Amino acid sequence: MSDHTANLSKEGRILIPAAIRNALGMKAGEALTLSVVDGEVRVARRLSAIRSMQKRLAHLRDPKDPAVDSLLRERRAAASRE
Repeated sequence: MSDHTANLSKEGRILIPAAIRNALGMKAGEALTLSVVDGEVRVARRLSAIRSMQKRLAHLRDPKDPAVDSLLRERRAAASRE
């Protein structure tokens, strides 16, 4: 994909060119995640950001003991002590 330019409005708005929106599958009204990385602003679809975070944290997940099951066990044990 080639580089595109955009202008920053007085209100701080940037119009993302249609070619970029289409390439990323962005839709009007969709929630986006913005971050600053190495002095650059990165814009991502929120779903893409969530999937990226899930991949980064996947090594912490124990498929034999899902977190929700562990949480429920803890809550039930605490409730039985009350």
